[in-house]
Amino acid sequence: MKSLFLSEGKSNLLKFVGIPFGQLFTPDELFDLKTDKGIVGKLIEKTIGLQNTSSTLDFFDGELKTNKCFRDGRPKETIFITQISSAFDHIIGGGRFEDTTLFLKIQNMLCVPVCKEGETAEWFLLPPIHVDLSRPEWSNVSNQIEQDYYFIAEQLRNHIETSNDGFIHTSNGDLIQVRSKDGKPYNPIYSEIYGREISNKNHAFYFKKSFMNYLQELSDDYPYY
Repeated sequence: MKSLFLSEGKSNLLKFVGIPFGQLFTPDELFDLKTDKGIVGKLIEKTIGLQNTSSTLDFFDGELKTNKCFRDGRPKETIFITQISSAFDHIIGGGRFEDTTLFLKIQNMLCVPVCKEGETAEWFLLPPIHVDLSRPEWSNVSNQIEQDYYFIAEQLRNHIETSNDGFIHTSNGDLIQVRSKDGKPYNPIYSEIYGREISNKNHAFYFKKSFMNYLQELSDDYPYY
């Protein structure tokens, strides 16, 4: 069972905005930050009282998403959303956007930029942005992501059927993309529709940097100084 609602997590997290990590984490935790990219999210979960579980969602009612940024909040990297291997045939077979893990994971999000400039003790959290795609004010974002999903599905099918290697490749919408995400030993994606492997490694949905740029344009907290 999750320990927090998203609104509780946001309230807890606001207490730590702008505070250097050296005041929040132990020397061992600061060392691990340099060697384990995934530990940033885990340490933030620990700091705000969120249980680290294998559940589909981080909060009872939503997701926690972190991204590496400059001091003013501008994103340095894309944001991982979810792997696609288990849903691949649903995606390319014309399956509905509303029936995907992608849809589930992005409906209610707490997006937290993390400045990682200097030593780990100097890193800090920036103001979180709450994105609830069920609310009217976020309808433009919601509609664009849905359009991106179907456009990406079309690109993936085209790659399989026309590329020289018969594999899928990076596919982009305006706000999201699909690209490779895997570690050795790699996990190729097998398609029942095509009856063969259509990649040499796993792939995932990501938010592009344009997504965070757009969110920050709507927020009074950014640019952050």
